[in-house]
Amino acid sequence: MIRVFEPKLTNKDLLSVFRSLLKNNISGTSQPVKEFEILASQKFDRKFAVCVSNGSVALDLALQTLGLSENDEVIIPSHTIISVLSAVIRTNAKPVFCDVDSNSWNMTLENVKKCVTKKTKGIVMVHTYGLPAEAKQIEEFCNNNNIKLVEDSAEAHGQKYEDRLCGSFGDISTLSFYANKHITMGEGGLVMTDSEDSYKKLLQMRNLDFTSEKRFYHENFFWNYRLSGIQASLGISQLHNLEKVIAQKRKQGLEYQELLLPYSEDIQLPLDSSNGSNNHYWVFGIVLKKENIRDLLIDRLFNDGIETRPFFWPLHLQPALTKKSIEINANTPVSEKIGLNGLYLPLGRHIKKSTQKFIVEKVINNIKDF
Repeated sequence: MIRVFEPKLTNKDLLSVFRSLLKNNISGTSQPVKEFEILASQKFDRKFAVCVSNGSVALDLALQTLGLSENDEVIIPSHTIISVLSAVIRTNAKPVFCDVDSNSWNMTLENVKKCVTKKTKGIVMVHTYGLPAEAKQIEEFCNNNNIKLVEDSAEAHGQKYEDRLCGSFGDISTLSFYANKHITMGEGGLVMTDSEDSYKKLLQMRNLDFTSEKRFYHENFFWNYRLSGIQASLGISQLHNLEKVIAQKRKQGLEYQELLLPYSEDIQLPLDSSNGSNNHYWVFGIVLKKENIRDLLIDRLFNDGIETRPFFWPLHLQPALTKKSIEINANTPVSEKIGLNGLYLPLGRHIKKSTQKFIVEKVINNIKDF
């Protein structure tokens, strides 16, 4: 089976973890955690960084710092991971679903403006599938309208929007270090901010409301969301290897582009660049122009020994929302179309150029059968 992704660790990764084990640096308060936070804050141009147990937790904590109330509205793209929606729901604020661009598959300022009301208090800006959203425009709009901006850069490690790194926008930003990310710890996440007050709050929120003044005296029911030293030591070596990972993904993405270009009548290819930013191809997504065959193609490819993944199912159509008394009035035709017809192909160090040719051949042959 050709997996859609397989993590590959380098000898430097193994040595970094082994050094931490030899020094007993395994806890969530050990030296590698702080070292990774410092390196990450420098890399992503933030004053403060806080390691947490995964990317979904990072979003949870980021939203919790905004002080949202029940009548507040938070705009999110319908085309993204459910972690974004879950984080908003857990603040008791109301999620408002905006559409995404039909070519970049990211939210735009135009999408956002269509959803803004007097109750809008926050926006979660997500960079999807290797390309950035309109980060500067959305940030400027938020600053001018007293709206809090959370930047989800889980899929944009090392990506830039014009001259700024993704992860440096908004009031607070998040990263995920799941196994399929450019930087991985297996699991893990990061919350970044330039606000010292938010930083201090994040430290308490990830660590059971412990303070240095009074041990075991708690004013809040916070969580244990710590990251282990073993994971952080892996993240340190992975961070140093980021540019090589991006270069390899770019190379494979361009190979897919060349192989699939002759079949553009059947397949919408991802943009290789958008707003001056080259696609980092966190995944290589395609949208089938013939509707309602995506799931059949996924099954056919799996039988051919090729694992794929469907695009995100629109958040406003998630069954879990039926359990909540939330008014849903979403106008998101693009999210619905790509959610029904999009999928992404295997990408990573585990496949070769010949493997990509085999995958494309099977994709095209199966499409022609429908």
